[in-house]
Amino acid sequence: MSETTKIEWCDTTVNPIMGCEGCELRSAHVKSCYAGSLHDRYARTNPGFAPSFEQVTKFPGRMMTVAKLKNLQATERMLKPWLNGLQRLIFVSDMGDALSSSIDFPYLEQQIVDVVRSTAGRRHKWLWLTKRPERMATFSNYLKAKGISWPEHLCAGTSITTQSTVSRIDALGKVGNSETVRFLSVEPQLNAVELKGKLTTISWVIQGGESGPKARPFDLNWAESVRDTCRNANVPYFLKQLGSNPVVSGIPLKLKSHHGNDWNEWPVALRVRETPFERELDIFERLEVLS
Repeated sequence: MSETTKIEWCDTTVNPIMGCEGCELRSAHVKSCYAGSLHDRYARTNPGFAPSFEQVTKFPGRMMTVAKLKNLQATERMLKPWLNGLQRLIFVSDMGDALSSSIDFPYLEQQIVDVVRSTAGRRHKWLWLTKRPERMATFSNYLKAKGISWPEHLCAGTSITTQSTVSRIDALGKVGNSETVRFLSVEPQLNAVELKGKLTTISWVIQGGESGPKARPFDLNWAESVRDTCRNANVPYFLKQLGSNPVVSGIPLKLKSHHGNDWNEWPVALRVRETPFERELDIFERLEVLS
């Protein structure tokens, strides 16, 4: 866990499991997953990591430790002013995938859902990301069969990296209920993606280019396309970073920021960092005035 994080769209990260069974970013032939790379570097010496990234490992208790952190609604985020006024935003599973098939549902219920529903957990927003939304949907049905509603402050998200992974949105739409905030992390985006007509069940889209010395190009035209699609669908849009290899129609864009996350270096039209929780805050404030 990390009480603070440089990730622009959240305040805190927590991992009830570490490691992953593999995806398009991590396999026997592909090694571009940042979480996997960190495991390769630290797993043997740091007991907070899984023994190896491929050895998915449970770490019970971490969620409750984070749940007990203070609410940040009244705290000014000096480095992330776009989050001011919001509850603490907690990214669940940035160093693995808790929906890996080896993780049983009772563990997920106890370590994630029960904690989120606890008195401490209800003070925060939890953002659970997976590349296995079909298993998250099955887990959602498992809870429903037990009479447990998907917690309204547990946001369900999936990663989109290429056009071939856009189909994950269909499975994500089956998670939770009509009140569930569902979000997309279009990062690292590796080629152009078309989201038009795909956002009817989506409440938030986060986008970003790949970082690191071997980062593949991130075309700013892709960002403009996703931004415009979100605007047309009335879905909040958040551009996290341009990555380490931003281009404009194939021409490299030189930035001082190694990750391309300093929006002062971006074209003005791309300086957009919205969240769906701002809208909740606006509604709450209007109700306060009316009362």
